[in-house]
Amino acid sequence: MLPYKYIAIEGNIGSGKTTLATMLAKQYKLKLILEEFAENPFLPKFYNSPDKHAFPLELFFMAERYYQLKKLKEQDLFQPIIISDYFFAKSKLFAQNNLKHDEMQLFNRLFDIMFSSLTKPDILVYLYAEIFRLQSNIKNRGRDFEQNISNGYLQDIQDKYLDYLRKQNDFPVLLLDVTAVDFVRDIDVYNSIKELLKVVHEKGVIHHEVLKVKQV
Repeated sequence: MLPYKYIAIEGNIGSGKTTLATMLAKQYKLKLILEEFAENPFLPKFYNSPDKHAFPLELFFMAERYYQLKKLKEQDLFQPIIISDYFFAKSKLFAQNNLKHDEMQLFNRLFDIMFSSLTKPDILVYLYAEIFRLQSNIKNRGRDFEQNISNGYLQDIQDKYLDYLRKQNDFPVLLLDVTAVDFVRDIDVYNSIKELLKVVHEKGVIHHEVLKVKQV
């Protein structure tokens, strides 16, 4: 059994976080929490007109994530282990990239209120992939509204994640470079990730040689 009650899988767009969270949930019979991006009516509009739709997009995402995660506060010791394909802090990271200064001021006030009341994960796994691999994954999964995402946008999001993780000391962070590996088709890679999750790690960014690890 895994030694964590709440596991968050994170990563850039197209990194494979939902796939990994789903695989682990199925194998270990974990309670799975997936981000409901398809329910956000502003998402397709945002990619066509970012300046016009960024603020409602980010507010909608943050509200939906909060609604999902606030239920974790009510979890008792007899509940199953929870795994999610996001960490609430991503709301702020994406907003920092997408919103104007005055919009960000309001967003920050709302974010701080929500974030302070949520349960933090016991461990976070960040799937790092180079931009070319992210673009390949995005094209392969074929969501129409994602096909015009620029390399620059993905790099900006990547940089914000890594900067945040570098300062993170509230829980362990496993930062795994999956650029050149495939945990879906390669059972050895998947097993390596599972083995890492069976260990009780210290807080902060954790570096391992089991998989190629991105240095931050």
